[in-house]
Amino acid sequence: MRPVQPIRLPAIAACLFAVALLPACGPARRDEPVTEPLSSNDPRVALAHRVFSQQCNQCHPGGAAGLAPAINDKPLPVNLIKTQVRQGLGVMPAFSEKEISEEDLDGVVRYLKALRTLK
Repeated sequence: MRPVQPIRLPAIAACLFAVALLPACGPARRDEPVTEPLSSNDPRVALAHRVFSQQCNQCHPGGAAGLAPAINDKPLPVNLIKTQVRQGLGVMPAFSEKEISEEDLDGVVRYLKALRTLK
């Protein structure tokens, strides 16, 4: 009977890399809009849209999946959204109050809720 060979480090590293990369893979049609365009007369939502465009849209285009998961279809509590923005999560960076003020963060949450109502 042949002795069992130990698993090699490169094989383990490759498996760990694949497992770490897997959650980042989203749907094949990432550019398909999840919601219709937002039309709101609330000036706070319009301001929040600008903040979202400057700080969040690069990874969450229009709230949909891009480099990061979609966030316009997640009914997360306000405190959880704020904590995630302030602390970061996984590859998501943390945003300080210098980058997104508390007032602007409240607006971004309001904006995300407005996007959810379009579904």
